[in-house]
Amino acid sequence: MLNRILLGIDQLSKSVGHAFGWLIIILTFGTTYEVFVRYALNNPTSWAFDLSYILYGGLFIMSGAYALSRNAHVRGDVFYRLWPARWQAGVELVLYFIFFFPGVTALVIAGYGYAADSLRVLEVSVNSPIGVPIYQLKAMIPIAAILLWIQGVAQVIRCILCLKIGRWPRQLHDVEELESILLLQKAGGGAGTHDQAAKGKA
Repeated sequence: MLNRILLGIDQLSKSVGHAFGWLIIILTFGTTYEVFVRYALNNPTSWAFDLSYILYGGLFIMSGAYALSRNAHVRGDVFYRLWPARWQAGVELVLYFIFFFPGVTALVIAGYGYAADSLRVLEVSVNSPIGVPIYQLKAMIPIAAILLWIQGVAQVIRCILCLKIGRWPRQLHDVEELESILLLQKAGGGAGTHDQAAKGKA
């Protein structure tokens, strides 16, 4: 039951991350169009800059929980990857409570204030000559922080389970970096090595 809940949280983060990942396609076409009309037709748009930072901002902030679920956040793992699983889990557990949850909780609270103020005045971009609205982007801040907080709870539970059973519990499978695949092959592909490989990637 607990494992189904953890995988459900992973699925939520994955679904949100994959959905917002499509923004990169729109961003690519928008930027390409702007480059063409600016340099080939000498007729730049008045909205391309705003489009780029709104889409990239949405993509960046809403992929945080997904990145955490895939252990893709930056980690100084020069020593970490050499530690036993229980050591890894113990250090992560402490750091989650010292740094992660206070920071993300502050982001939820502050983000809600920013989003509420922006929605109240229907804020538009000060960089845009046509007044492109940006309140929808700021509304994503507390939503993204809540998703990150929920995924953090799942990761903490995994740390506790790892301390108990001595190996990392299963996570939702998704695309893997080549380094993770090589680590898995080196480990022999036995039970639990998929998650250990994922924990050891840079």
